[in-house]
Amino acid sequence: MASTSLLQSPNLFLKPQNPNPPTKPHFPTTTIKCSSSSSSSSPPPQPLVPKPPSPPPPSHHPHHNIRDEARRHNTTHNHHFSAHYVPFNADPSSAAAADSESYSLDEIVYRSNSGGLLDVQHDMAALKNYDGKYWRDLFDSRVGKTTWPYGSGVWSKKEWVLPEIDSDDIVSAFEGNSNLFWAERYGKQFLGMNDLWVKHCGISHTGSFKDLGMTVLVSQVNRLRKMNRPVVGVGCASTGDTSAALSAYCAAAGIPSIVFLPANRISLAQLVQPIANGAFVLSIDTDFDGCMQLIREVTSELPIYLANSLNSLRLEGQKTAAIEILQQFDWEVPDWVIVPGGNLGNIYAFYKGFHMCKELGLVDRIPRLVCAQAANANPLYLHYKSGWDKEFKPVKANTTFASAIQIGDPVSIDRAVYALKNSNGIVEEATEEELMDAMAQADSTGMFICPHTGVALTALIKLRNKGIIGVNDRTVVVSTAHGLKFTQSKIEYHSNDIKDLACRFANPPVQVRADFGSVMDVLKTYLLSKAPKT
Repeated sequence: MASTSLLQSPNLFLKPQNPNPPTKPHFPTTTIKCSSSSSSSSPPPQPLVPKPPSPPPPSHHPHHNIRDEARRHNTTHNHHFSAHYVPFNADPSSAAAADSESYSLDEIVYRSNSGGLLDVQHDMAALKNYDGKYWRDLFDSRVGKTTWPYGSGVWSKKEWVLPEIDSDDIVSAFEGNSNLFWAERYGKQFLGMNDLWVKHCGISHTGSFKDLGMTVLVSQVNRLRKMNRPVVGVGCASTGDTSAALSAYCAAAGIPSIVFLPANRISLAQLVQPIANGAFVLSIDTDFDGCMQLIREVTSELPIYLANSLNSLRLEGQKTAAIEILQQFDWEVPDWVIVPGGNLGNIYAFYKGFHMCKELGLVDRIPRLVCAQAANANPLYLHYKSGWDKEFKPVKANTTFASAIQIGDPVSIDRAVYALKNSNGIVEEATEEELMDAMAQADSTGMFICPHTGVALTALIKLRNKGIIGVNDRTVVVSTAHGLKFTQSKIEYHSNDIKDLACRFANPPVQVRADFGSVMDVLKTYLLSKAPKT
């Protein structure tokens, strides 16, 4: 793994359900104003008859930006959409206790009274006033637009994310809407599959899926600061990608960001992002779990808002990737979705997105989920292999090329177990050799993936070989970060410079003398090796 001396030094218009909707619904651009709600005592929402839509806006004014245009042309409606924090309870029998404890999203709180995780709970009754077709049409109508803030793949689902935030408070880079890539050659050549897809969440503003959650968290912090809440900055512990996303979105909003990084454990490309975006970076002589412990202690004493996935706001943004997959398949549900897992918030976020779509009638089922872990940091895999029966035990994470998931004591373990149990899910693991070989094979078919995606592909290979995933199963592998963040590991692989790894698919450059005959000899040999066999 690479190290660096830098680390070594000290909405659209809403209307009620219509039994006879028009064939081509019209969705004029509006902002939804929601009533504030922080307790269960609020009156139940009533179906509303909206005002007629405003006339179409005039052409773009040369002195106005897209925020100005949104302010000028938005119509306000009161639809009573709301959300609040409640204790996360995997045990349904605890629901009564959870109902008695809830918090406004404007409160700064990370844990329940019992010390457990929190979850963002939406007013599903209000959302159910609109049928599945309505939501499908609404979300589809926003794709590819520059209307603020709906050009974002996250904020195009604003009603399901942070329904009460003012669009003026949103901090967005129009993240999301990432490529769902048909991995035709890889699927056919290496797995005998015709319907394999890779969701490239790493093709994003800072190069990882973390942008999806960070736009939500930083937007809420922006709102809190405007409300004069005691928030001076935002902080996180990171293995690389979280710090990149946090620093970028905070920089866009003019909010100070503080990053705790484990010394000598992240790539140079990951390190340079928070530095370039002006974050205050602390290089700490510990691993991620040690950094996480420190940031939790610090944020309990100082006016620094915690940005790690202990904070459930980020999961609201990350769940939109699941909704987006369904949208890209024209609302058809894939059979399998495979997600790399480290701190384990993302596997729950995907479950939550799929489950909301099913509960609100957009689809009639959810896919089976697979969480893929590196064998060098595999506490969830070990827990799964025990049958979930034994008490969860953290592990000491060993070094892995999949550095972003090098986590031995995941914060979201309860969330992950809940998601997997409720999706008939599976957990698999990948050794260092397996994940690096899978990455090299995928790259050889035109992709350029990160080691974490190599972990997910290894899980797919194993499940395919066991016959659990079928040849015709529509399968989505979630690629969580861009391969350009991990060029050093690729260089080492293709240079056959990794101890104890065979690097079976290495493709090193060929050294040739600078004369025509030598070049021709090498090229002839190469072309003969590639000629079709007769």
